[in-house]
Amino acid sequence: MEIKTTITNRSGQVLDITYRDIDSELDFKDKKIVGVHAYCFHKDKLVIVYAESKGYWTPPGGGVEEGETAQEAIRREIKEETNMNVLKQRFIGYQDISEQKGILSQARAVCIVEPHGDFTVDPDGEITEIKLIDPKEYKKYFDWGVVGDRLMERALEIKSQMQSELDYVN
Repeated sequence: MEIKTTITNRSGQVLDITYRDIDSELDFKDKKIVGVHAYCFHKDKLVIVYAESKGYWTPPGGGVEEGETAQEAIRREIKEETNMNVLKQRFIGYQDISEQKGILSQARAVCIVEPHGDFTVDPDGEITEIKLIDPKEYKKYFDWGVVGDRLMERALEIKSQMQSELDYVN
């Protein structure tokens, strides 16, 4: 599925977005992924993080570092921002954001996670709180419009498949 829409960034600029469903990182083709976010589930709860400096809740994520794959960035960001380990992950989509400096591509994934221990501190100091919420209540915390709705729909479908696969192995 492809969705074309716009967003208004924190600077007030209206940006064009093209979102596409994917089934694996192979669907990125030659895209340079610069950012990632993951819809993370621990049991039946969605993991979200709060950055006091930014003033909003979001799924864990951030930038892809030099020499890092999108898959590695997701695992690193989740570990840093939540102190959780990724048990299973799968890419579900990406979006191209048209900015003045060019097109920025961001990947979206769904993950099954488990706590590695208590959350103490995000090394970057941005994340100040973590919550596990009922996925049906995500719009109380963040609303990414029609793209966010599609991502949540896919995340819940794929989470069920991934959980069944993990249960079968264990």
